[in-house]
Amino acid sequence: MQKITPFLWFDNQAEEAANFYVSLFKNSQVESVSRGPDGNAFIVTFQLDEQPFMALNGGPQFKFNEAISMFANCETQQEVDELWEKLTADGGEESRCGWLKDKYGLSWQIIPTALGKLMGAPDPIKANRVRQAMLQMRKIEIQALEDAYAER
Repeated sequence: MQKITPFLWFDNQAEEAANFYVSLFKNSQVESVSRGPDGNAFIVTFQLDEQPFMALNGGPQFKFNEAISMFANCETQQEVDELWEKLTADGGEESRCGWLKDKYGLSWQIIPTALGKLMGAPDPIKANRVRQAMLQMRKIEIQALEDAYAER
């Protein structure tokens, strides 16, 4: 059994957010919704790609910030593009270097596996070119990283 589960505090959108997040990732589902006496969701348990999460409708006292983010590892540019588009839609905000905030204010890193491979290259000059290219991006573009790596 999972011993550590991320617990997300929402003002009043926990159920809506959980449904949105499970729509984005395979092997994901809302498991349960505990409702208060008014019938509104209080605690929502869900899984994103089999990782358990809990969400609470706790009120407006606390807001998300960049100190905590969700890291989505993507194999292809298509995965990066689809997640980026869906997570920035309806009020989400793009940031830099593969970071964004979704419409609920939760920070995400949408990162292709190619970034880690290219930045971890044994040649420090090539790795630095990749890092410099990444620093100029909002959404990570794999082809631009590969071009920076191959530059002579």
